[in-house]
Amino acid sequence: MLLSELFDAPELRLRLLYAAEGVEIRPIGRLITTDLLEPGSYLSGGELVLTGLVWRRSAADSETFVASVAGQGATTIIAGTAQFGAVPDDLLEACRRHQVTLVEVPTEVAFADVTEYVAAAESADTGARLSASLVRQRQLLSAIASGRSLDELAARISADIGHDCRVITSTGRHVVPGPAELDDETLDAVTRRFLTADRTPAVADASGAKYSLFPVGSGLGNRLTAWLLVVDGDHTLWPPDQVEAVHEFCGIAALDRVRRDEGRLALRPLVEDALALVESGGPQAEVATRLRQAGAQLHRPMVVAVAELRDDGAADVAVALFEDVALSVGPAVVAPGQDGLLIGLLPSSPELPDLLRRAFGRLSPGLPRARLAVGVSGETGVDALAGALEEARFAHRVARAGGTPVSVVTSDQVASHVLLLATVPDDVRRTYTHRVLGPVLEHDRRNRSELVATLQEFLACSGSWSRTAEALHLHVNTVRYRIERVEQLTGRDLSQLEDRVDVFLALKSL
Repeated sequence: MLLSELFDAPELRLRLLYAAEGVEIRPIGRLITTDLLEPGSYLSGGELVLTGLVWRRSAADSETFVASVAGQGATTIIAGTAQFGAVPDDLLEACRRHQVTLVEVPTEVAFADVTEYVAAAESADTGARLSASLVRQRQLLSAIASGRSLDELAARISADIGHDCRVITSTGRHVVPGPAELDDETLDAVTRRFLTADRTPAVADASGAKYSLFPVGSGLGNRLTAWLLVVDGDHTLWPPDQVEAVHEFCGIAALDRVRRDEGRLALRPLVEDALALVESGGPQAEVATRLRQAGAQLHRPMVVAVAELRDDGAADVAVALFEDVALSVGPAVVAPGQDGLLIGLLPSSPELPDLLRRAFGRLSPGLPRARLAVGVSGETGVDALAGALEEARFAHRVARAGGTPVSVVTSDQVASHVLLLATVPDDVRRTYTHRVLGPVLEHDRRNRSELVATLQEFLACSGSWSRTAEALHLHVNTVRYRIERVEQLTGRDLSQLEDRVDVFLALKSL
C-alpha cells in the first residue's frame, strides 16, 4: 500500500501538510502509535508514526521529536489535532528541516480508524501478493522445465520489475551479465559490500548508482563461494511484490547453480587423475589424453597456477573459489595436488595476471583471518607442464610469505633473494632466522622495544642514519643506539656487506 492511497480514503479526511521528496510512491511500512518525546529506539526505519502530540510542552520539543523519528529512518508523521486544535507550526518547520512527511488527522477521526484502514489494506495486498507469487513460481518452474536459460529468466524478471538483474559471484564473474557486464570499479564496490554487509539483502553504492544485492540460495552460506543477484536500484523503495519476485528468481537461480555444480563434480575425478599424472611425470601422450578428457584445450598456450587458502576447514571453499576464477578466464582444469595444494591449468593471455589479481583480490574483505596465496608459472605447453608446475610452486612460496590477505605472484616476479628463499624449506628458514636474529626478537618481546622495526628501516634506507631517523620520526642518536644494540645482540657488524646480507635474509625469512 502506498501513502498516496491513504489520501484517497474519503472517510479518513487526511490532510497533507508537507511531503518529502518521493514519499507518496513509497510503500507504507509499519504503523506505530506513540506519544513518547523520543521514540527513535522503537523504530527500525520506514515507519509511519501516528501521534496525538501529548509529548509537546514547548516549541523546542517538536525538534526533539522529529529528530528522533528521522534519525531512525521513519518516513512520515501522522499528527492528531485534538491536543491543540491544529498541528503547531513548529512541528511543520521541524519536519521540513528533517525531510519528514507530515500529515494531519482531523479531530473527528479516531486513530483507530486510521490503523484499521491500513491493516485491512495490508491484508488485501498480502493476499494479492501471495496469489501473484504462486503464479510467478509456476511460470518460472515451467520455463526451467521447458529448457529456458537463466539469462532468459533474468531478462523476464527484469522486465516485470523494471530493474536490470545480473547474477555474479564474489570474485566478480558474471554468471548472468544482464544487458551488459558491470565494470571493474562497480564489481569491486558490489562484491566488497556483499562480503562485509551485516545482513542481506544489502544496498551498494557504486559510481553514483545504487545496487540491491540478494544472496542466491540460503543467506546463511559462505559468502565467499556464493552467487549474488545484483539488481539496479534500492530495494527498500520498491513495492513488496517486486521484492518477492526477486526472491523467487533467487530460488530458481539456486536450482540452476546446483545443476552446474553437479556437472563439475562429475568431471572432478578425471581432472584429479590428469593432474596426478602430470605430477608423477607420466608419458606425454597419456597426459595429453587425460587432460583433453578433463576439458582442457591443449591447442592453446597454458599457465600453471598453484593456490592455497590457509584457514581451518577451507578445503572445499578453496576448490570452489579457484574453480570460479578459472571459469572467468576460459576452459580450465582445477584439482588438489598430491601435497594438498590446488593446481590449475589455465588458458594463457597477456591479461591473465591482472585478471587473477583482481578476481582473487575481491575476496580480501571476506578473509579477515584466512590467507590466500597463488603462484603462477610462465606460458607453457603440454610438453613442459612438469617444469611449469615447479615454477608455479616457487611463485606460490613467495606469495605465501607475503603479508597481505590475498597474494598473487607470477614467475616473472620471482628473482634474486626472493627465489632463493622460496626454494628453502620453511623449517630451515625458521632455524636460520632464529640463529641470526633470535636475541633481537627476544629483546623486543621482553622489553617491548623497536629494534627489529628500526633494523628493517635502516636496511631499507641503505644504512643511512639520517633517512632512517626521518622515516621513523626519531632522533639520529636514538637510531645509532638501537643499531649498535642490534650489533651487540647478533655479533654482526652492519657496516660489513657480508653481515648486512646475513641480517637482511634473516629479516626476509621472518
